Amino acid sequence: MNWKWVRRLVNFWPPLFFAGIRATHISEDFRHIEVSLKLRFFNRNMVGTQFGGSLFAMTDPWYMMMLTYHLGKDYYVWDKGAHIDFLAPGRSAVKAVFTVNDTILERIREHTAGGAKYLPDFVVEVTDTSGRLVARVHRTLYVRAKPHRRPPSQPLR
Repeated sequence: MNWKWVRRLVNFWPPLFFAGIRATHISEDFRHIEVSLKLRFFNRNMVGTQFGGSLFAMTDPWYMMMLTYHLGKDYYVWDKGAHIDFLAPGRSAVKAVFTVNDTILERIREHTAGGAKYLPDFVVEVTDTSGRLVARVHRTLYVRAKPHRRPPSQPLR
């Protein structure tokens, strides 16, 4: 897969494009993504800092996309929940980094091997151009092997 084209396509996806959210880097193995959000007139709140909804939205699709790609069509992957802690005003451009490694993928496969759901948690830090922490987002995903991947003796829980 040509990740430069994926990055271009995802950057024109309307929910991200119209919020000003951009994927600035997607690694060749799709295990590392960097996302940025410039401070513009359309994503400022009434006091002139980054709109909280935009900060939250910039963390939304990435882990679901990464896990879906790496686990493949044999798994259901959904966002289950998220929580954001606003730690400082975003007075400049901000960025967030998303990483998935072999340990995370193996843990998910182990927990879902018997047909059980697994709810991995990810923490995303949103930082400004000086490296100051602006927000911390806790994201919980829902992962389960599709029925044809489950051992026949394992009922759903």
